Amino acid sequence: MPESFVAYLRVYEPLSSFEQPLRDELSAALEEGPVDPFEAGRWEQDQWLRSQLAAPPRLLPGETADGEEKRAVGVLALDPEEVPTGPAASVGPGPLVCPLDVRGRAAAALVGFLGDSDVPLRTAALQVPAETAKSRASKVITETADSAVHVLSSTWTVPLPWFVVVDPEERCVFSEPGRRRVCWRVAMADARRRVARAHSVAQQSLGDEGPTKILDETGKWLERFHPHSAVELDYGGLVKLMTESDLDVDTSAEDVHAIVDAMEAGDAEEVGERYEQLRDFWAEFASRERHN
Repeated sequence: MPESFVAYLRVYEPLSSFEQPLRDELSAALEEGPVDPFEAGRWEQDQWLRSQLAAPPRLLPGETADGEEKRAVGVLALDPEEVPTGPAASVGPGPLVCPLDVRGRAAAALVGFLGDSDVPLRTAALQVPAETAKSRASKVITETADSAVHVLSSTWTVPLPWFVVVDPEERCVFSEPGRRRVCWRVAMADARRRVARAHSVAQQSLGDEGPTKILDETGKWLERFHPHSAVELDYGGLVKLMTESDLDVDTSAEDVHAIVDAMEAGDAEEVGERYEQLRDFWAEFASRERHN
């Protein structure tokens, strides 16, 4: 099965900042071997398929047949030396780890699916009545509400406000035979500073809805983590849709930062030109969702 076309915004916290017993569970997962970052999307997909193919099937990955949690920790790891930092930012100590939080995110996605899908599709996709599925998934969301989810995801495209977090000059393209990865890493202090500034500018220019609301939510999400964490924006499975020429002309991060600067300066023409460029670039990829 092909990898899902999903992009990610992740937080890696110092292992020492986690409380017990999760710290020991994460340490054990690191000893067994962290998830390959090239394969993170496939790992999550595999967890979902295993839950659905179990006998009896599980509603969500990481739980027993009766809905109780059966934690299987997947973790990504990052060395602080791999994270660019500004003058007032620091990261670490290492190792930095990102728990993949599959059960909670799957529950949130299931609630969204139940709200958006038609009855025939829900009936075909679910092993239990829709109301039962919604009740169990909502219970998981409530149980995990006090813990910060370390991964946000977006299908088929990257939410443009996410690019505010990163330094446009720090994009990393990792290539190995048959696979490629595109991402940015940034220190938490730098990420929070950029989001706070962009939110203030957007609020004055656009009001409280749209991109401003996403920036507000992103800023509140970042505040839940250790101040010496790292943040990563990863194109994930979207790179499967991109050619080398697509990556060569991809100036999304530069364009988003230029839009913030132009809004602050009151340059509506620059805002319009940059936004049109972004819309044209990402519309091709987003349109493929409709074709699927």
